Amino acid sequence: MSFIRATFAFVLSAALVSPTAFASRVHRAPTSGQTAHKSRKLVHKSPHVRGQQAIAPERVTEIQQALIREHYLNGDATGKWDASTIAAMQKFQADQGWQTKLTPDSRALKKLGLGPDYSNAINAKNSTFAAPPPVSTIPTEQASGFAAGAGVNQ
Repeated sequence: MSFIRATFAFVLSAALVSPTAFASRVHRAPTSGQTAHKSRKLVHKSPHVRGQQAIAPERVTEIQQALIREHYLNGDATGKWDASTIAAMQKFQADQGWQTKLTPDSRALKKLGLGPDYSNAINAKNSTFAAPPPVSTIPTEQASGFAAGAGVNQ
């Protein structure tokens, strides 16, 4: 009899535990016909626009003066990024073989002499920006390359 009771107790406990052990979560679609991701709205946290929106008038004046100097623009520098300035910059860039859709191109600004100013850089103070010495003054061992100058592979 105790064997039957033990078996009955085991079967009863197994029957009570097994539904929770084998249960799975079933995802059901909402009854409203809409899915959850469609009902969410995007919220923009930052209402201000980022990045450079326009070229500063002082910079436009510098660009116009350089374009006038290079004979791509006529008249006086106004400081306004107008259609004639855009056309002149695009023509200058096209003549150099560069893109003309986005203006101004950094290569064009450098070619116009309007590149970055490094005169206040840490390593530029108390230094000269002289041209390198002519090749004729450099020893032939040094001019022929690192390997020859260092005596490697001889």
